[in-house]
Amino acid sequence: MSSTHSKSIWYPPGGILIWIIILIELFTYGMAMAALAYYGSLDRAQYHADSMLLNKAIAAVNTVFLLTGGYYAAMAVNRFRNAEFDKTSRYLLWAIYSGVAFLLLKLAEYYPKLAAGLDMNYSPFFMNYWLLTGFHWIHVLVGVVILIVIRHGIIKNGHNASPEDLEAGTAFWHMCDLIWLLLFPILYLLF
Repeated sequence: MSSTHSKSIWYPPGGILIWIIILIELFTYGMAMAALAYYGSLDRAQYHADSMLLNKAIAAVNTVFLLTGGYYAAMAVNRFRNAEFDKTSRYLLWAIYSGVAFLLLKLAEYYPKLAAGLDMNYSPFFMNYWLLTGFHWIHVLVGVVILIVIRHGIIKNGHNASPEDLEAGTAFWHMCDLIWLLLFPILYLLF
């Protein structure tokens, strides 16, 4: 792709396809979170009781992991634009580590819930919790894989690596951040 496309307001960073995907994902999550808030308002006491069973400390630490990974991903794009490929690779590695830390800590949060019987059948709140956080977990896993593939391409190809791939991958990563920044208060703090 020519450099004129990357500077055009009509051609967003990473390409139009990734932004269509991001908008569809945000719309889908938005509808699901609106439904959670609506049904929670119908049975506020039960939703509050269920929400109290969540580990807010783990969720807060996971928020830091994702935001830190987002920072590193943004810095990777910045370094790539300055043709600093070693630094780009390093920042992507730290973004990957942040994502893996999120995934592992989320699993550590999931395990005691499952052991206590707080699965999807426990209550409407937990059905929503598992669906929303489970799909988000999968999105973060996909984001980590995307960043690994992009980093490999940068290590292998250096200045010939695709800036569009990097921009698309980091845009997907930032979508995961944004979704979590919406899920965290709704699930852990609202009720």
